[in-house]
Amino acid sequence: MPITVAAPPQRVQIFSGFDYVTVDELRHRAYAAHSASQRLLVVDTTNGRVLDQVDVGPMHGVAVDPATGDVFTGNGSDQSLSKVGHATYKVLATVNVPGSIDAIVYDPVNRRVYADQDGGPSVYVIDGATMKLVATITMPADDLESPAVDPKTGVLYQNLANGGGFAVVDPQSLKVTKVVKTPQLENNHPLAFSVSANQVIAGGVNGVLAAYTPDGTHVGDVKAQPHIDQCNTGSKGELLVCAGRGVITVFALRSGAAPRLVGRLQSGHRGIHTVGIDERTNDIWVVYADPSGDWVQRLKWRP
Repeated sequence: MPITVAAPPQRVQIFSGFDYVTVDELRHRAYAAHSASQRLLVVDTTNGRVLDQVDVGPMHGVAVDPATGDVFTGNGSDQSLSKVGHATYKVLATVNVPGSIDAIVYDPVNRRVYADQDGGPSVYVIDGATMKLVATITMPADDLESPAVDPKTGVLYQNLANGGGFAVVDPQSLKVTKVVKTPQLENNHPLAFSVSANQVIAGGVNGVLAAYTPDGTHVGDVKAQPHIDQCNTGSKGELLVCAGRGVITVFALRSGAAPRLVGRLQSGHRGIHTVGIDERTNDIWVVYADPSGDWVQRLKWRP
């Protein structure tokens, strides 16, 4: 299916592994957590060049404020989050939190960052402007993965890896209002919100993606690759790209229907497990480490 290699892999300095990826389409940047080297990787998406690596700590999660371009990093076992300027690549502010951080997501409605605790039940709520910890939400599970936000309403969705579903959080009260059960999924891992389809898309390590309406009504399922780690949408929310154990898949998202598989690539690099997409260009960005070094690469989905 039509995912192709658009450019040779570009070497990234310092050997280590990677975690989450995100793309700022407006400013032509891809960001990745270069976890073991404790840096934020910055890539120019117009030419694939590595622009910088910002020393923030052993980060995992990364998110962008679409209005300002500022980048937020969840700094893992350093138990902190940082805000990095998109033009200077300098750390503007850092806030400490009570636990280790895995994935993070930015809420453009309320200008907050939600950061889920690695190995615990807490979601930390950070004011994106002041970089202050304003609340802690306790989830009904102690293994959390991949938060997602509806950018129109600010409703937070939090995957519960060992809770058999995902939680729905009201952005005003910051309380869990519902847990949506996902019995067809094993060990919930990726989670994304599609603006175009108005759907929450959850995935399990058993290789199934499940679509739900924002209120938790099940829409349908589709098979994907096993051991999916990250799934991501772009600005339109019409496409969902997923990665796991070297396989990259692309799905078309449709209101009232299950996602439809439209692209698949077996990359040959088992280290690829996170991915971002630019829906303005249909470029796909992956990062991986292998015995020869660390790499970032541009792929292309062609309709």
